Amino acid sequence: MASIYDYKVKKRDGSEFNLSDLKGKVVLIVNTATGCGFTPQYDGLEKLYQVYHAQGLEILDFPCNQFGHQAPGTDDEIHTFCTAKYNTTFDQLAKVEVNGDKADPLFSYLKEQISEDTEPKGVKNKLAMKAIEKLPGVSKEPGFIKWNFTKFLVDRSGKVVGRFGPTDKPEEFEDKIKELL
Repeated sequence: MASIYDYKVKKRDGSEFNLSDLKGKVVLIVNTATGCGFTPQYDGLEKLYQVYHAQGLEILDFPCNQFGHQAPGTDDEIHTFCTAKYNTTFDQLAKVEVNGDKADPLFSYLKEQISEDTEPKGVKNKLAMKAIEKLPGVSKEPGFIKWNFTKFLVDRSGKVVGRFGPTDKPEEFEDKIKELL
């Protein structure tokens, strides 16, 4: 497949969402969890969405329970939590798996396009990623998503142009988003 536009994903209500509907938009795709130490990144994601949505930014939130079972609720429970605690207004889709035999095809494609997270910035972030890499269940295979809040940035043509790790806060790559808009 040539771009994200070739994929369809499930919405929270079980209906299908065709990513070709996002043609011409800059898209940030994130695997998330509500019980993760990185969950406060929802604030930064929502701020980006509020500032840049009118200019063409879309954020697709895919809850994922693969890492430490940190997204245990139903799709509706997760959505209620995010809208109540973080006032999120961007699209939150159905829960997915991002690694392994049951990985959502979109995430398999994203990982093929950019197989490694950016190098974590700062000593604290590097230590956090090293700790994550030692957790049980974290794959050592190239391309595998290491944890919740891995973020993929897609340009207006549907090409994956950036991959940011869990320790990368949304505001740290805001300039890259502005360039694409």
